[in-house]
Amino acid sequence: MGKIKIRLPAVLLALVLLFPAQAAAVREVIPIGHTAGIRMKSEGVLVVRLDEVESADGKHCPAREVGLREGDIIVSADGQAVASNDALQTVLAAADGGTVTLGVRRGSETLSLKASPCTDRTGTLRLGILVRDSMAGIGTLTFADPETGVFGSLGHGVCDAETGVLLPLADGQLVRSTVESVTPGRAGSPGALQGDFSDAKVIGTVTKNTVRGIFGTLSERSLLSGESAVPVASRDEIQTGDAEILANTSGDEVQRYSVQIVRIYPENDEYGRGMMLRVTDKALLAQTGGILQGMSGSPVLQNGKLIGAVTHVLVDDPASGYAICIEDMLAEADSAAA
Repeated sequence: MGKIKIRLPAVLLALVLLFPAQAAAVREVIPIGHTAGIRMKSEGVLVVRLDEVESADGKHCPAREVGLREGDIIVSADGQAVASNDALQTVLAAADGGTVTLGVRRGSETLSLKASPCTDRTGTLRLGILVRDSMAGIGTLTFADPETGVFGSLGHGVCDAETGVLLPLADGQLVRSTVESVTPGRAGSPGALQGDFSDAKVIGTVTKNTVRGIFGTLSERSLLSGESAVPVASRDEIQTGDAEILANTSGDEVQRYSVQIVRIYPENDEYGRGMMLRVTDKALLAQTGGILQGMSGSPVLQNGKLIGAVTHVLVDDPASGYAICIEDMLAEADSAAA
């Protein structure tokens, strides 16, 4: 019996070595590169500016007096959820000059501030704040999962232009768009795509707004029609050298353009950069000058694999910009689908 117990582990080990575990399947998604209109409503209202209120007895800013700051998010007033500027104004009017208790989110903190609105020269009660409760713009769709329809776009978050604060998302829509015109970029002045989506069809819902992009699910998949899925590259597969981007810079057409990956940043780069790229395609340079606002999210491909998405243009060199590694976007997309 003793000899059997000694030999058995050796036999089992030999069997394991003869039959190794099967390699994990390579993930595939469909790279898109088409622009889309993005409409987003905030969760609460974002304070973008503090203003003085002209009242009968002088200038006041009740918001500043109680410690409200630019970048704060007002989520409630007197116990009522606040989802728009109109909703906030309704509560202020109902208070009829009395104190209003504001529920405020500041980063990870939750605050309760008591403010006393003052009456301006038109008779309207005001706190002395400018708020934002929604945003709309154009961006580029990066990828979609062919089975679930989960998509990723932009490669960076939708932030308020004045405060830089990430818009706290309540709900959002993705709508079909076309590119109507291009303002070319030049040193010191980034260019932009001008898109039209005013009467466009809703093609998806936006459920997450993160520093790595916006994510949601496509409800209409015409942009995927006839397109093939490609493997997703891991970070260690990305190399400096030739690559290409997919971009929609005219009408409804997506084209491939040549770029060079000139630098790869380490994982957890403090600025969120995955790689630096430079546009080398003569046709794209002639049309746009390089990377434009609205091209955020343009898929970056190398050796037949999706490696990332364009995120930023260098202000002084519009032919160059940054991209996020696709692994980082997919991590957020998976949590959006969960």
